[in-house]
Parts: sequence; C-alpha cells; structure tokens
Amino acid sequence: MLFRCAVLFIVYSLHPVFAGQLKADEQEVDSVIRKHWEWNLSQNPVFAGQLGDRSGDGRLPDVSVSNTLASARQLRQFLESARAIKTSELSASSRLNLEIFIRYLEDEVAEIDHKAYLIPITNRWGFHIYFAELYKRLPFKNEADYRSYLGRLAAFSEYSNQNMELLRKGLNEGYVLPRVVLEGYEQTISSHIYDRASKSPLFTPFTKFPESISEQQAASLAKEGADLIYNDVFPAYRKFLRFMVEDYLPSASGSIGVSSRPAGREFYRHRVRKFTTLDVSPDEVHQTGLNEVARIRTEMEAIPRELQFKGDFNDFLDFLRTDPRFYPPDAESYKKEVTYILKKMDGELPNLFGTLPRTPYGIKEIPAYIAPKTTAAYYQPPSADGKIAGFYFINTYNLKSRPLYQLEALSLHEAVPGHHLQLALQQEIDDMPNFRKFNGFTAFIEGWALYAERLGLEVGFYQDPYSDFGRLSYEMWRACRLVVDTGIHYFGWTRQQSIEYMVRNTALSRHNIVAEVDRYISWPGQALAYKMGELKISELRTLAEKRLGASFDVREFHDVVLGSGAVPLNVLEQNVLRYLEK
Repeated sequence: MLFRCAVLFIVYSLHPVFAGQLKADEQEVDSVIRKHWEWNLSQNPVFAGQLGDRSGDGRLPDVSVSNTLASARQLRQFLESARAIKTSELSASSRLNLEIFIRYLEDEVAEIDHKAYLIPITNRWGFHIYFAELYKRLPFKNEADYRSYLGRLAAFSEYSNQNMELLRKGLNEGYVLPRVVLEGYEQTISSHIYDRASKSPLFTPFTKFPESISEQQAASLAKEGADLIYNDVFPAYRKFLRFMVEDYLPSASGSIGVSSRPAGREFYRHRVRKFTTLDVSPDEVHQTGLNEVARIRTEMEAIPRELQFKGDFNDFLDFLRTDPRFYPPDAESYKKEVTYILKKMDGELPNLFGTLPRTPYGIKEIPAYIAPKTTAAYYQPPSADGKIAGFYFINTYNLKSRPLYQLEALSLHEAVPGHHLQLALQQEIDDMPNFRKFNGFTAFIEGWALYAERLGLEVGFYQDPYSDFGRLSYEMWRACRLVVDTGIHYFGWTRQQSIEYMVRNTALSRHNIVAEVDRYISWPGQALAYKMGELKISELRTLAEKRLGASFDVREFHDVVLGSGAVPLNVLEQNVLRYLEK
C-alpha cells in the first residue's frame, strides 16, 4: 500500500546497474519487480503523474469491483513468478529485494482475499477526503498540468460511484463499518459542498497561474474548472452524502469487532501479521500489551510521588486533564511551542545520527473539515524531488484536549527524530527499488517513531516531570493499543470497556481517547504496529550495547537501523546482526 499521506514524487531508476551486469537469477528478480512497478503505475495514474509519468494524465484510479478482482489475479501472477526464482545464486541485495517483494505481495493478496476492499473508508478517512486534497499533490506549471487536473475533476463522479459500489457490495455481504464510529461522518462530506465553485479548495489552482499561461488561457481554464467543480464534483459529493445518510449509516453494523464479520477472526490474525510483520498470535500481542502496561504504570506512578501530589493516581490524571495550566490558550501559542521543541531537537540530531536527510520539514494545521474526527497530529512525507517539504500536521481543534505536557513526545514522534527523519532518509536512498522507496512496513515506520520519542531523554528533553509523564503516557497509550485492539477485534471487548481501560491507564483526554478507540475499531490491527515495532528496535539496541560495550556508537547503530528503509522486523534484525558480526 502506498503512503496514505499526500506525497509528490519523481522517477528514479530501479537499480543502479545495467541488466547485462546481472546474473540470470538476478535478472529475473529485477524483471518481476520492474514489471510489477510498471503495472502498479498503470493502476495508480495520480501517483504515476507525481512520479513524472504523464500516461495517466486526466485519470483517477479504477476502483471498481471488476478491476479490483482483476488486480488480485495480476498480483497472484507476480507472486507466483517471484516465488519461482531460485535464491541460491542471488547476491545479498537481490535476495533482500525479493524477500521483501514477496512479503509485500502476500499482504496485498491477503487483503483482497479477505475482501478488505469492500470497506474503502475509515471513520476519519476516505476517497472524498483524498480527492479534496488532490490539488496539493499535483504540479501546476503549464497548460498540460491544468488539463490533466480538469480531467480528474471530470472523473470524480465515476470515481465516487465506484467507491459507493464497493460500499454497497460490502453492505450486502456483511463487510461494513460499525455505526457508532460514523457519528458525525456526514460533516467530512458536506464540508466539501459550497454554493459557489470559487469557495472550494479544489478551485485553488485557478486563482494563480504560472507566467507561461496567458491571461486568456487562464480565464478559459478557470471557467472550465469552475464549471466542472460546480456541475460535476459538487453533485457527486451530494450523491455520496445521500448514500451515506440514507443507505450506509442506517445499515451500518452494531458490532464493533471484525470477528463478527464473515471469516473475521482469520482476517484479524492476518492483520496482526501484516501490521507487526511478526509471526505472533492475537493472544501473544494481548499479553505483551498487558505486560507493558504494568511496567509503564510503575514508572508513571513514581512521578506524582516525586511531585508530592496529594491524591491517588486517578486524582493525578484528573488534575492533568482539567488544570488550565497544561493547555494552550490559543492555536498560535500552541504552534509556537511546537516550533521551539523541534528547533531544539534539530540542533541535537548530529549527536544521534551519522546521516541526516537533506529535505526539510514544516508545520501546518490539520484542515478543519477532518480535525474533529482525527487524532492530535500526523505527518505528510516530502516529495522525492525535494520541491515539497515534509509536513508535521497538528490538530488545533478543541485545544482543551491538547495537553502541553505531551507535546515534546508528540513532536519528536511526528517530525524529528521520528517520521520526517526516517521517511525523508528512505526517499534519499539511491540504490533502492521503487517499490521499497515508496512503500513501507508500518511496524518499522511507527515503531521507529515511538522509539524516537524516548531518544529525547538522551539529548536533554523531558526535564519537566510533567513532560516526562507525558512521554510515559504516550508510551502507555501505545501499550494500551496492544490490549484494546486485540480486545475489540479478537476477545469481544465493548467500545465503552475499551474507552474506560484507556481512561484508567493513560493521561490522554477523554476526547482523544474516544477518537483513538473509534480509530482502532475502523482500522483493525494497524495500532499494533507502534509498540511491537518499538519493542523490537529497543531489543536490538540492547543487544548491540551488550555485545559492543564501550565500542557501541549510537550514531552508527541508528544509521544501520535506518539504512535499508522501512523493512519487516525480521529483516531489521538480520541487518543488525550482520552489523554486529562485522
């Protein structure tokens, strides 16, 4: 799966060597990976355009049921070809590329086999939100760029119909989101409908043109864009809104766990493997979560004692959730605090890493139309050509639920040394196949970002006990995910049971906890990746410190961990063990 966040890319060569330099088996690896990549671009015309491939100009992806099933057949053919390659004569790099390629395809095929495509939305994301931000992902340098955008505006109605076809088929076959997590979902659709086209963010490219386009051309393009937005896009949004209100929401499931769906327990076991990249059972993950919750709770309880707080642990949590001193008075002061934290960390990065990304990052507010339904922050990777920076999006909606004592951990996770540093470095690795450069395994990506939160302890962060409690609470939050996600989808937990478990064990505001639990309900298994990935990285660091003793160099260790991009955790372990052997 491609990164969900908005990204612009340019084309890279698949390998830095010519086919004639490769052995026969390595040529087979190169060939199947290259053919899959070319096919993948044909299926994703917007993504292809972001890479500089203009063959998909004016088109949106075909997500119809028929094309989805045809894609499954093609993926199986690629998988069969990859599995048939003899590995004994492969170089280490080719063997690694093949291993990761097979794992990636296995996950994709399993997703289709389990009919995950019949639920193409979550409680906080969907095709309608993706399309509303489409203009942010595209270049607008010449008339061809604008013509391509106009074609995509015209294609939205069919694209929306195809997504509704998937949702309708899901309703008929029992693959449907729970009703409770979709409360207020209508706002994520209706907020894209205006009385004039010029009010829509989709009209933004027509408000400013490059010098290469004449005034007459600009006027013509702007009129055509306004007509398409008003006469095609807005009606498509209205149609989708009616479908959700009249058809989908009334028929949405009352059960919150995927175990209630057809073959739901088997699907969840697949999701555990997919998102952790480990051969572990839901039972094992649940127990790991319980163990981590107990360990972290002990560390958290020590802080109110240190502060000589009058009251028990729950009283301390209530104090943190309600005292105004811990919350920003306005959005500007919140953003300034974020900026200060990250500029401070920027100066410490050379103490932790030998290699740093060339691409910068920025800070933006999460758009108002999705802010009430999403979490405290998220990260958008940079464009591979370096023309668009990475962006750390922060949520300024309901500031009374955005505690300042958690801001250091949150910012280190989403920007540096977390997501931005890791994903920007990955895009700058020259000799990596494109399918690895622009994809990733969640356990590594999110595991690294959680591990990065703790790195702040090593360079002077969390000096304030409340901030350190915030760090521990964020770690506890990810440990609770192991318990709650498996609880909901495998052990029959209720939504309220899940909320109360997190209220008892984290310092998150109730607003954030409800949003988080609804996220776990609508996105089974994804939340397991964070803590399971962080545990593996921390385990490998402990091993390296023990084996190398005084020779251990944290900068060198981090370069090894990040040097192959986001890989399955077993591959990461192999990489670290090879480093230790050398």
